[in-house]
Amino acid sequence: MRVQIRKEFSSIQALDDLEREHIADALAWLDSGAELCRLAKPATPPKHLVSYFVVVDDGHMLLVDHRNAQLWLPPGGHVEQGEHPRTTVQREMVEELGFAPSHPVGEPLLLTATTTVGLTAGHTDVSLWYVVRASKDQPIRFDEREFNEVRWFPFAEVPIERTDPHMQRFLAKLNAADATHR
Repeated sequence: MRVQIRKEFSSIQALDDLEREHIADALAWLDSGAELCRLAKPATPPKHLVSYFVVVDDGHMLLVDHRNAQLWLPPGGHVEQGEHPRTTVQREMVEELGFAPSHPVGEPLLLTATTTVGLTAGHTDVSLWYVVRASKDQPIRFDEREFNEVRWFPFAEVPIERTDPHMQRFLAKLNAADATHR
């Protein structure tokens, strides 16, 4: 699985020096033999792998008001032992939103390393950010134990002050990727 995770990390074209630093650190972490997956909540080991999936449609993204983080975040979850990060996306999408991706999950768009905040603050999430396309009309049955609510935000109205600290960088990268595919 480490070889496949290395491919995910290496597939990403860095947006900037910060992402180059995060990718290099993630590769060194992977190659060190350290445990990559969370073994016990909230933070054992104190650095672990996460798959975010940003659900997008027509200039909008779906964010969840995450109870523990106390932020508007993309849905996602911790990669389990022996699980490919794209499989995590598929599993978590069904668990958290009640529907499956309608297309194969592609390569991640962004990699970040972030110290968590909120009720379980202080550990490091190494996050692969995947893009999943779904209709804003898609019925959603979200996990009310984990989220206060879910909401579609126009890209220009994402609550930057109350979301992942790398969200603006993700949006810039998503817009650039979408522009090259037009």
